[in-house]
Amino acid sequence: MSANISNATDADFDQAVKSHKLVLVDFWAEWCGPCRALTPKLEEIATEMASEVKVIKVNIDENPQAPSKFNVRSIPMMVLFKDGQSVDQILGNLPKDQIASMIKRHA
Repeated sequence: MSANISNATDADFDQAVKSHKLVLVDFWAEWCGPCRALTPKLEEIATEMASEVKVIKVNIDENPQAPSKFNVRSIPMMVLFKDGQSVDQILGNLPKDQIASMIKRHA
């Protein structure tokens, strides 16, 4: 995983989403093929847009509380936080430009 992507747990989730002006949280699981396919795109975004957004991954199997707070029923699901508040979300292994476009709308 890229040095620009962090992992968050239920214990540090609230602090993690407040750690940067914009934080993209990827809710995923090890067994999820689309989640694994999405990771390289998120690594590119985390590197290319490092000054704009922080990318965080939350494993839903190991951390059930954070996903339930945001009604995660299907993965991969990405939730964008601005100043610690959820402002947007997208579902699925989408093209990199669609994810980047969502981030830029809120930057």
